[in-house]
Amino acid sequence: MTDDLRVTFLGTGTSQGIPVIGSTHPVCLSDNPKDKRLRVSVLLSWKDYNYVIDCGPDFRQQMLRQKMSHLNGILYTHEHSDHTAGLDDIRPFFFKQGDIPIYAHKRVVKSLKKRFGYILNEKDKYPGAPSVHINKVKNNLPFLIGDKEVTPVNVLHNKLQVFGYRIGDFTYLTDVKTIKEKELEKIKGSKVVVVNALRLDPHLSHFNLKEALAFIEKVKPEKAYFTHISHLLGFHDEVEKSLPKNVHLAYDNLTITL
Repeated sequence: MTDDLRVTFLGTGTSQGIPVIGSTHPVCLSDNPKDKRLRVSVLLSWKDYNYVIDCGPDFRQQMLRQKMSHLNGILYTHEHSDHTAGLDDIRPFFFKQGDIPIYAHKRVVKSLKKRFGYILNEKDKYPGAPSVHINKVKNNLPFLIGDKEVTPVNVLHNKLQVFGYRIGDFTYLTDVKTIKEKELEKIKGSKVVVVNALRLDPHLSHFNLKEALAFIEKVKPEKAYFTHISHLLGFHDEVEKSLPKNVHLAYDNLTITL
């Protein structure tokens, strides 16, 4: 057991994943494992604790790949399907552990109750359905997961509020398009920052590569990793070579330790 925070990239792809179904784009046809990306999520591990940020439609596959035997909780960034659709697959953890803690903005909890009522609602509960323990996250109010403090970071995904999270020297952000100066202050001083870099061309609700690099230049971490990547960003190895020395493209199964 160690206090060091281990961060494993469970998925680094955009909402469709890579390869995109039916696509003949060269990146989708690539044989390089680093060009094959499940939907975006990370695993945070230290001591005997395991938490994930987001559980999208590839959650089951990601948990099997990591040989996960227990899960202490799920932190949600926002309610979009590529970040939430795997909630039902907490069942094996629930059967062994009981209610699984989730952490989310009240709006996200409301959305989950609508989409996963058989899990989150107490009345007429379906036999065999998992259960969760709801923890509502509020901006500027840190909270604990295990024995580590988490600071929520408020960002905008076009006009939708999204939470990023800072845990010690590590900050994780995804689906960011704009961020206010006061929220940037929460990030500064992080040794490692993860942020979305969707593609080369501008996008309505995501940083493109140029915007992601400008963001990193503002917050100045020791290292940065890009995630939530589409095939339109290019081949992993080619993009990686073009980046500053302290900036990297994340890829599925990459593990870093802080």
